[in-house]
Amino acid sequence: MVTTQLVMVAIMTMTPVHMEHHGHSMSAIGLVIGIHVGAMYLPSLFTGVLADRFGRKAIVFASGFTLLLAGCVGALAPGDSMVFMILALALLGLGWNFGLISGTALIIDSTDPSTRAKTQGTTDVFIALAGASGGAMSGMVAAGSSYAVLSLTGGILALLLVPIVFLVDRKKES
Repeated sequence: MVTTQLVMVAIMTMTPVHMEHHGHSMSAIGLVIGIHVGAMYLPSLFTGVLADRFGRKAIVFASGFTLLLAGCVGALAPGDSMVFMILALALLGLGWNFGLISGTALIIDSTDPSTRAKTQGTTDVFIALAGASGGAMSGMVAAGSSYAVLSLTGGILALLLVPIVFLVDRKKES
């Protein structure tokens, strides 16, 4: 959940700047961000069902791969292409949704009811710190390199969710 928040905020924060540099209007930028926000929350109606049906880890994997795809599309998209910007930011929102819902379900599954609220609250603080860090660092990364590097780095970072889930599983089995 922390990783998905960091990646999502970092890429989302620099997208309007990137789009403006490529001549997009404020209404076009607003449309892309609006679709992104919709993709963050609207799938929640189904993501929980998917996590129950296919397992939490499968949705964590889907999160990592969806965020990687979002980063690749954002990095490789022509700067003047609305279609690719919409696709990249919709995938970014969907990947974040998969990470948030599956992560929350994993917390619920792995905590005792007596400590669940404290654990979730602590996690929420780290999520907020990750978002703030991602937003702050994204400007430096984009300025020092490019939006493409930021997007690819975010996607690769998100893909690290896959081995992390395997490592955590292995520690539980030991």
